[in-house]
Amino acid sequence: MIDPVHLPLGITLRDLREGDETALVAAYERNREHLAPWDPARPEDYYTERWQAEDVRRQIATRDAGSTYPVVLTHDGEIVGRSALTAIIRGPLQSAFLGYWVDARFTGGGVASAVAAEMIRLAREDLKLHRLEAGAMLHNTGSRRVLERNGFEYIGIAKRYLRIAGEWQDHALYQRILE
Repeated sequence: MIDPVHLPLGITLRDLREGDETALVAAYERNREHLAPWDPARPEDYYTERWQAEDVRRQIATRDAGSTYPVVLTHDGEIVGRSALTAIIRGPLQSAFLGYWVDARFTGGGVASAVAAEMIRLAREDLKLHRLEAGAMLHNTGSRRVLERNGFEYIGIAKRYLRIAGEWQDHALYQRILE
């Protein structure tokens, strides 16, 4: 478990915890249009407390098992974004994937870059990982800039990598060696 971290614009990064489901539903509803071009198509029950509560429990269990590390961003008690290290692989690889999103009201203020920097610190110092990988759709210049600002190096294009907004999308892949 990490201590809360203060980021730009009065935002705090903290561990995901049980009881976050109501705030998550509000955050996803508020950002439904903002996230739609960048997320997988979501079923309608995704926007319910029942679905979010089950997902929170699942993510906490996978964190406890060491395969993910989910966090939320908060501002004045509201959840205003999320980030996670997923698919944590130990053994000779010591790697994970980085993902994040920020509430539409806080984009462009350095929050995503600060989140990425903190997740890199967490991966390197607390989880002792060797490498992080991240991807961004080719036209997502904002996310690509966040990764580049945080020392991720471009490693290539993955054709039809993820099904986003109902379509298989090409992604620019990046990595960051942490040692």
